[in-house]
Amino acid sequence: MPGPSPGLRRALRGLWAALGLGLVGLSAVAQEPFWADLQPRVALVERGGSLWLNCSTNCPRPERGGLETSLRRNGTQRGLRWLARQLVDIREPETQPVCFFRCARRTLQARGLIRTFQRPDRIELMPLPTWQPVGENFTLSCRVPGAGPRGSLTMTLLRGTQELIRRSFSGESPRARGAVLTATVLARREDHGANFSCRAELDLRSHGLGLFENSSAPRMLRTFALSPEPPRLTAPRLLEVGSERPVSCSLDKLFPASEARVYLALGDQRLSPDITLEGDALRATATATASAEQEGVTQLFCNMTLGGESREIWENVTVYSFPAPFLTLSEPSVPEGKMVTVTCAAGARALVTLDGIPAVAPGQPAQLQLNATVNDDKRGFVCEATLEVDGEILSKNESTELRVLYAPRLDDSDCPRSWTWPEGPEQTLRCEAHGNPAPSVHCARPDGGAVLALGLLGPITRALAGTYRCIATNAQGEAVKDITLTVEYAPALDSVGCPERITWLEGTEASLSCVAHGVPPPNVSCVRSGEAEVIEGLLHVAREHAGTYRCEATNARGSAAKNVAITVEYGPSFEELSCPSNWTWVEGSGQLFSCEVDGKPQPRVECVGSRGTSDRVLLPLAPSDPSPRAPSIPSELASGIYTCNATNRHGSMVKMVAVSVESPPKMDESTCPSHQTWLEGAEAAELACAALGRPSPQVSCSREGGSWPQRLHVSRQDAGTYLCLATNTHGTDARTITVGVEYRPVVAELAASPPGGVRPGGNFTLTCRAEAWPPAQISWRAPPGALNIGLSSNNSTLSVAGALGSHGGEYECAATNAHGRHARRITVRVAGPWLWVAVGSAVGGAVLLAAGAGLAFYVQSTACKKGEYNVQEAESSGEAVCLNGAGSGTGGNASAQGGTEPDGTAETPAGGEVFSIQLTSA
Repeated sequence: MPGPSPGLRRALRGLWAALGLGLVGLSAVAQEPFWADLQPRVALVERGGSLWLNCSTNCPRPERGGLETSLRRNGTQRGLRWLARQLVDIREPETQPVCFFRCARRTLQARGLIRTFQRPDRIELMPLPTWQPVGENFTLSCRVPGAGPRGSLTMTLLRGTQELIRRSFSGESPRARGAVLTATVLARREDHGANFSCRAELDLRSHGLGLFENSSAPRMLRTFALSPEPPRLTAPRLLEVGSERPVSCSLDKLFPASEARVYLALGDQRLSPDITLEGDALRATATATASAEQEGVTQLFCNMTLGGESREIWENVTVYSFPAPFLTLSEPSVPEGKMVTVTCAAGARALVTLDGIPAVAPGQPAQLQLNATVNDDKRGFVCEATLEVDGEILSKNESTELRVLYAPRLDDSDCPRSWTWPEGPEQTLRCEAHGNPAPSVHCARPDGGAVLALGLLGPITRALAGTYRCIATNAQGEAVKDITLTVEYAPALDSVGCPERITWLEGTEASLSCVAHGVPPPNVSCVRSGEAEVIEGLLHVAREHAGTYRCEATNARGSAAKNVAITVEYGPSFEELSCPSNWTWVEGSGQLFSCEVDGKPQPRVECVGSRGTSDRVLLPLAPSDPSPRAPSIPSELASGIYTCNATNRHGSMVKMVAVSVESPPKMDESTCPSHQTWLEGAEAAELACAALGRPSPQVSCSREGGSWPQRLHVSRQDAGTYLCLATNTHGTDARTITVGVEYRPVVAELAASPPGGVRPGGNFTLTCRAEAWPPAQISWRAPPGALNIGLSSNNSTLSVAGALGSHGGEYECAATNAHGRHARRITVRVAGPWLWVAVGSAVGGAVLLAAGAGLAFYVQSTACKKGEYNVQEAESSGEAVCLNGAGSGTGGNASAQGGTEPDGTAETPAGGEVFSIQLTSA
């Protein structure tokens, strides 16, 4: 059994609510009215569907209850105050079930309403006419059986997708089912082939259901238009047996023309027409052939059918028989002078005429006799027959030709004695002979040479010119004739008769003549380019005759022109401008001596040293034009006198050339060192800078970035960068010089840190800074017995960690370079409590003894003087300490905790060493 529907579940929820109300108490029940309820009260169910109804009451103890309905029931569920029942196969359009309960001697009732709906599953569009005339109305009818309720139904008639009519049936009775929609539509041409359909919509969305749609199958409409006029028939009035004649049948205002059917017949013979459509016009064309059985009057019939309607037309055609006439010759070919008979005949009803002479009567032949002559050869005869058919005179002709045999004849009109043709275009050589049979003509040179190709199209060449003998031959005899062929052609100037280049020698006599080929012989004239005067006769050759001349040859067939270049040659000659007598070669310039010599052909020039350092040395020459094999540019060249010799095939000439060699300024490391060093305080001097070059360059130097004041002695301010310029007539060379100024060392600063002195066990540092160039080497001298002393990497800093009384005293810092030595001293005091004084007194004696021994050792120690003493060894032995670092650096001031003394400075010779120590206590 299926589960309860949503309506049943709502009924059960109402039932539980009622039970809850019953639990309030019987006293409350006695005070409230009792009722019966039916859920759902109103329902819409698809036809044939099912529905659960719930019948309930608030009566605490109903006596009995039930549900009254005419519908079929499938199941029932009961409670104390409720009843649920399923109704199935609901088909009635509308029914009203009643829920009742008996309570306190009263009957409680609740009435419901159940309505059914049916989807538009079937939509029937009535059939359309097979053919519908354009401009007439037709009816569209559509029915939807059983669908409803009708009040929710909407129907639409459509042409394609276009709505023609739409109707809603709202307001109809809820019990009404099914609907019919009818419309009258005017048929149009564009409706031909259009689909018509019907659509139904059942809208139940207001009842919580959906929109149900359906459409009918489309029906296609065929429309037509047929003119009331009959077709037009085009046919011959007379038709000969066995002949083919075209016939046609056409009709306008026919739609759709492609759907029309055509029937075309000649008597009982159906024709097969070709259909041609042009818009709304149809044309049927066929070929009619009449047979002998149809001779006489026959009917030609045409019928056109469209949309069940027909249009037809017919005409009478007369079929007749008319054979062609017969024309005969007694002999088709006869010798000259023989008699010939010509006969013309036709059918029984025809009248014949031979060359304009009629026969005696219809059906009788016509004849003609003649004596054949040359003029009758190829003479034509015409036989004409006439026949009357249906009042119309018809005619037919037959012709033939007579051949007369005779010997060949060569006439000047057809085979001229002299031919003149232009060269080039294709021509057909014709030498025609008269004769029968047709003679063969052969034309050849009398000496058995070339043969003319008569009757063939071919090019005319000069080789065809000459005299030919032509012979015409046939079976009746032969004819002979001599002809002359002349071929004319335009002038031609070739390299033999008129060379492109002509060379003359200056001082000789020459003439400019060009020979041209051509028929007829051409006339030749030559003029200089740009001038109008014609060159004629002998010329005394000079250089000005060189140039380009234009020679032109002219005859009746055309003209030819040619440029002739005249070259005048002459011996070599020197010009001072193109080959100077004095030449200066500048080293590094890349120049070559240019010696251009006038002469034709171009002379060969060679310059060879003749005196001095240039003896037998070739002087490289600049080429007259760019050449991949140009001589290499020399890096050196000897000065002196060179002999230049110019030679061509017409002679030679000599010229002396003096060559001098110069060079631009040049400075290098050897003449102008890039780094120079001066000593401070020395007498001021100039920069050591010179330059090579010819002529000798002038050298001037200036300081970069500032002025260079003149001083008597060198100072440190003279250090810097200088620019030296060397100049002569061939250029300038520049060189940058860096000047360094060296000076003696000076200990500029000696300082102690901390500056106020140091307590025993404290730390202190001495810093020494020196000024010197080249940089100075720093060395230290400490009090004897000073232990645990450390130095920085460049000896500029001396440091002590955990100072003792032995560290108190005088320290000296010395700076040394190649130009001298300078030293400064500083006293360090180490002071502390009296306890340290007592201890210091006990230790002091030992220290003094050790200091004495250390001093003696120091004086004797060479290693100490060289700054190589090992500080660690001094600490362990208690000897005096000498600190002389190997590096360069700066020093500083030192102080001790118990107070400081003023610094002492001293300049001592390099190697001098002084030890001083002072122990004090606070």
